[in-house]
Amino acid sequence: MNPATPSPFQQLVRRLRQMEIRILKTVDAQLQGNFHSVFKGTGLEFDDVRLYQYGDEVRAIDWAVSSKGHGTFVKTYKEEREQQVLLLLDVSGSQKVGAANRRKLDVGREICGVLALAAARQDAQLGILAFSDQKELYLPPGKGIRHAYALIKRLFSLEPESRQTAVGAGIKQALGLLKRRTIVLLISDFIDTNYERELTMLARKHDLVVLQLLDKREREFPPLGIIPLHDQESGRTVWVNTSAQSFRERYRATYEQNREQIGQICRRHRTEYLSIATDTDFIPQLVRLFRQRNQRGGRG
Repeated sequence: MNPATPSPFQQLVRRLRQMEIRILKTVDAQLQGNFHSVFKGTGLEFDDVRLYQYGDEVRAIDWAVSSKGHGTFVKTYKEEREQQVLLLLDVSGSQKVGAANRRKLDVGREICGVLALAAARQDAQLGILAFSDQKELYLPPGKGIRHAYALIKRLFSLEPESRQTAVGAGIKQALGLLKRRTIVLLISDFIDTNYERELTMLARKHDLVVLQLLDKREREFPPLGIIPLHDQESGRTVWVNTSAQSFRERYRATYEQNREQIGQICRRHRTEYLSIATDTDFIPQLVRLFRQRNQRGGRG
């Protein structure tokens, strides 16, 4: 290979860098320079105790310290400075739906790559857990550009062992791995059931952002007559009449029901939710999300 020719990995990193710069430039311009971090602190961590003063809230009293008989003490807190971020990415078979190089899995990988570079720039600790119905890849949160490059390289070379989906099991694995409050970006198409209990636990314990990946092929199937359809996850092939109105209505209803289900769950738990279509530019959508988070200071 010509030394002057960038390797595929170098080309990938260059493309992700350009996306990252677009995000940061756009956000910075829209906020007139007030954008501090993509991963802005959203909580408080325990700092110290001090003597109770008139006006302090009773619930702030540290009863364990106060019980030692040296006075009544209250807990003091400081804003979390060093953020920990976990990318929780679904890499099951249904993620392979989409046009060449624009499958849901490709878009999910790009989002993770851009955020890894942004985290390195902002000195945030970022890790990844990629799952199907099992753990496919786990890199614990780390800092710096070398860590970001290692994460990108491992993620883009990953060939999942299983095609099945288990969103609930993936969330459960993440809950077992996280020892402190973390910003979790859950990226999936959510073509699954029975994951609300785990999603609720994740939303309660951590600062959760849900990104749902969608492809237009799942919304409107082209009328191609009777053709064989291959299920990415089960591996089965069935013949269906794609021109039949009953098939098309059922197909569209499944798509809408899936999208509405995850949207309702997120609204119920006041969790940030964003749907991203594979045929759109996801940068402006992420910019709006980060801008809203920055202005709100996260969920608090």
